[in-house]
Amino acid sequence: MEHSLRQLQRRARELREADRAKRLPSEVLALLQDLETLKEPEIDFKEIVDSIDESIFIADKDGYVLYVNPSYSKNTDVPECDVLHRNVRDIIADGVFTGGATVPVLQSRKKVYRLSTTYRSDPPRMGYTVGVPIFDEVGDLKQVVVSSRPIRTLAQLDGYSQFLSEAKSYAEDKVKIIPDADFGAQRRLLWNSREMKQVHELIIRAAPTNATVLLTGESGVGKEVVADELYRLSDRADKAFVKVNCAAIPASLLESELFGYEKGAFSGADTKGKKGLLEIANQGTLLLDEIGEMSMDLQAKLLRVLQDKRIRRVGGTTDIPLDIRYIAATNRNLKQCVAEGTFRQDLYYRLRVIPVNIPPLRERRADIVPLCQHFIQCNNERYRTDCRLTESQLALLEDYSWPGNVRELENVMEYFIICHTGTEKADDHMLRSLLDADTEGSTQLGDTGMYSALENLEKHLIEDALSKSRSLQEAGRLLKVSAPTLSRKIKQYNISYPRSK
Repeated sequence: MEHSLRQLQRRARELREADRAKRLPSEVLALLQDLETLKEPEIDFKEIVDSIDESIFIADKDGYVLYVNPSYSKNTDVPECDVLHRNVRDIIADGVFTGGATVPVLQSRKKVYRLSTTYRSDPPRMGYTVGVPIFDEVGDLKQVVVSSRPIRTLAQLDGYSQFLSEAKSYAEDKVKIIPDADFGAQRRLLWNSREMKQVHELIIRAAPTNATVLLTGESGVGKEVVADELYRLSDRADKAFVKVNCAAIPASLLESELFGYEKGAFSGADTKGKKGLLEIANQGTLLLDEIGEMSMDLQAKLLRVLQDKRIRRVGGTTDIPLDIRYIAATNRNLKQCVAEGTFRQDLYYRLRVIPVNIPPLRERRADIVPLCQHFIQCNNERYRTDCRLTESQLALLEDYSWPGNVRELENVMEYFIICHTGTEKADDHMLRSLLDADTEGSTQLGDTGMYSALENLEKHLIEDALSKSRSLQEAGRLLKVSAPTLSRKIKQYNISYPRSK
């Protein structure tokens, strides 16, 4: 870059000298002046990269290593000659290191954060890495730059103890360990639809076995509740049930949380070591929620666990046998993820022994009223109230499309119980506001078809006009229809409306 700039500046001077004989356009002269005055800072970037403590690892678009700085060998005990000009996949296959960010960046073309463990020292060294894709002028991937530091260097941070405390609490908030099958009434599986009856029949057949179950469905459809039912009906209901949210725990923490670690495995590790969640779930059940968000390198390790039925703690040398019933859940299309290269095909088929798809609430409308009544009852007991839904309110709830599925319905019912006024009309207005019912009829056809959707819209418009008017005549003027026509519509749609206000 510097050489090219100097050539341009030299050519600019030549053109200016030539201008003495022949006049150049003013625009060209201005450009030449800019080139002459343009100066690049005297910075030697290679000297800087060679001098920093952070490891720098650069690979090309095919995964061949182009450059590592001196700190890379210092931090990992891996000589430059063991990695330079080799493909990173071959380096991993040779056992030089596991994890790292290069391969995930090549696959996703996005910035990633990963753990990496190198095995040229005793004990092995773990580091945290950041991989960044570099693109050319047409948007094609050109290089991958990975920077990393050993985890032991975290101990040199100011506020290190606070960092450890926050990291630990962050991970623990995303993990649930249930010692028995008491989930409470509100967490039980309820249904009235043919679709959910088929799901429940499949659960009954699968529960007593040790087969791995893959639960799929939109966010909020109740995958965790189905997992609870699987566990409750299984032969392991008296053993531990461990739930892990793979999307909520950073990849840098998830590996040590799942596999545990030996004492001294890395700086800041518990001096006694720590059991991983896989060990805690031994003889019991493990739910891997949001499995589609797990990093590719951790997917490979999980696949090995499923195949070998044993694990080795981080920094450990002995294998620990496992006997676990696995349940995986995701709202992503894993088959599509496999095609896109973001999920391992072999792991997909390992998990998909018994696939269970839970349909969205809009496709099983027969479940809406039973679920509403169930959540009303649970919240009445919880908040010591005595609230009931009217027939018109239940009809309104049935007509709604529920984009947030059962989770949205549960939240709406809790809000309704807490904020209801005891006045039917006021509660109707509150429920419509919660569901955005004023626009629902005009934007959602659902399963009813265009004619019914238009009727719903007409009914909502009439109700809205009546709520803003003191008489049928005034409401008719708002709607631009006669009072007798409006009266007929009120009877047709069974709208509750007093003769006078």
